[in-house]
Amino acid sequence: MMKRLFTNTQSSITGAAIILGAASFLSRIMGIIRDRIFAHQFGAGDVLDAYYAAFRVPDLVYNLLVVGALSAGFIPIFLELKQKNKAEAWHVTNSVLHIIAIGSMFVCAVLFLFAPSIIHAIVPGFDAEKQALTVMLSRIMFISPIILGISSLVSGVLQSYKSFLIYSITPIMYNLGIIIGAVLFVPIYGVEGLAYGVLLGAILHLCIQLPTLFRLGFRYRPVMDVTNISVRRIGKMMIPRTMSLATAQINLIVMTVLASTLGVGSIAIFNFANNLQYFAVGIIGISFAVAAFPALSELIAKGKQSDMIEQLIRTTRQILFFILPMSILFLVLRAQIVRTVLGSGAFDWDDTIATADTLAFFSFSLFAQALIPLLARGFYALKDTWTPFLIGLSSALVNILAALYLKDIYGIQGLAFAFSIAAIFQIVLMWFSLRHKVGPMGEKSLLRFLGKISFATLCMAIIAQYLKEPLSYLVDMTRLWGIFLQGLGAGTVGIFMYILLCWLLGVEEVDIIKKSFKKRSLKLATVEASINEPDEV
Repeated sequence: MMKRLFTNTQSSITGAAIILGAASFLSRIMGIIRDRIFAHQFGAGDVLDAYYAAFRVPDLVYNLLVVGALSAGFIPIFLELKQKNKAEAWHVTNSVLHIIAIGSMFVCAVLFLFAPSIIHAIVPGFDAEKQALTVMLSRIMFISPIILGISSLVSGVLQSYKSFLIYSITPIMYNLGIIIGAVLFVPIYGVEGLAYGVLLGAILHLCIQLPTLFRLGFRYRPVMDVTNISVRRIGKMMIPRTMSLATAQINLIVMTVLASTLGVGSIAIFNFANNLQYFAVGIIGISFAVAAFPALSELIAKGKQSDMIEQLIRTTRQILFFILPMSILFLVLRAQIVRTVLGSGAFDWDDTIATADTLAFFSFSLFAQALIPLLARGFYALKDTWTPFLIGLSSALVNILAALYLKDIYGIQGLAFAFSIAAIFQIVLMWFSLRHKVGPMGEKSLLRFLGKISFATLCMAIIAQYLKEPLSYLVDMTRLWGIFLQGLGAGTVGIFMYILLCWLLGVEEVDIIKKSFKKRSLKLATVEASINEPDEV
């Protein structure tokens, strides 16, 4: 049952993260297939520049109106209500659902009308025809934040009940819809089919969760009780979180503005590289953060702050254990990764080199990007949403200033470099701010741990780097399969060396991960049964 899997112990959160990570891995694979289809059909050119730019404003609406409320306020308050009064919990859920739906419909309608002016401001480097294409795609996509808003509320309920498996499948369905759009809709509707695919993905994202939501006890009621004290508490808590997300979204918009002035394909290259590096962040950083958040919130609700901090530190160690070697592999094998994933059709060698170089600059901050979601949720569990906002605002400012300077030196790679500088700056501020709030966070032990895995990672990097040349003589480097086998061989031997050295150095995370995989409670059948019959917390 879920109580055994998702208790407050460190290994259970590892188990939850493994489930989320496995589903996230499948989702990222779908994302790779999506990007490969995009690259094959359009290359790093005008169409994908317009497509990715068109995403910016709908994504801004979704993040500001929905994610802020759910990530910062809804889940902790729903957990409290669920323990005390389930009827009230569902009443608040219905109220928030209507607020999100009506609010997002109103905002999207206004933005639909002013889309030409907005797009002109976002992509000043586009010519008139390219801007018109971006406006058209953006207007179609404005429906998606409404659907995703409702779906994300459902996701919040599922996370509160610790039904992680179904929740973790939603990104897979979203990417499936986008792939269907690229493969089936584009031949029928032209480039518009890409936007229709986004809408289909949003619908699938919602539909996959509804059966579980109703089994958990939800019943739709046409209520919007804005005076309800819990609804008002969610609103108050979401304000700083929304402002924090606003800074992140504005930051992305500024990156889009700058990239639009760096030549054709720059926005596409930035997004391709960002999607590749986020493969690691999503699988590791987001999975562990999402798995840990309910447990962290429950510990604070029970007045066990020291236990919460201890759990936070243990989860930090696990994230670092995974993310450091992945960062190095992304750096050492960047060309092999990009060519294998995207090297097809219209995506030529120039696109490959530009994307690989951009990916290299992103890889410097993978550790920071993976830890930021966890530390942010540590603040949210403590009912502090203002500190992450202020830190995020400072980080966005650093990113923008660095990008303005570095773009003239490194071009599109300079934007990725600025992004990494800002992410490292952000995680340092978050760590010391949280430490100031709760006291020492086991830094001495963490530094010893970092020393061990850093040594193992360095050895892995050396081995992977020096294996690339001899392996290149054993395969045909002019063929896709040859490049893939070269990267796979070097990466596999490097990872084996990393794990072996960590085991020899006594890194306990090796045994923890091994035990988590062996737990019978990680079998999907058990998880599915517990979803059908949720726990009482």
